[in-house]
Amino acid sequence: MPKDTQPDYHPVVFRDRAAGYAFLTRSTATSEQTIDWDDGETYPVVDVEISSESHPFYTGKARTVDTEGRIAAFERRFGESGGA
Repeated sequence: MPKDTQPDYHPVVFRDRAAGYAFLTRSTATSEQTIDWDDGETYPVVDVEISSESHPFYTGKARTVDTEGRIAAFERRFGESGGA
């Protein structure tokens, strides 16, 4: 097996700017930005748009879609055949 084919796997901080939440994990992701973490070390930081702290599925703020009402409204407007 060839040597040096595996990517660099190192500690990285992922930061969710929307929720003000950050967590330290290991990843192959890289970044030029760094952050000073609680343990006194400096780690690269990767900003993400959504994490478990801000995603509606995990926070319990997900909207439920009333599919039955939408289908009934469609059938009222276009009839049973779908307007064709």
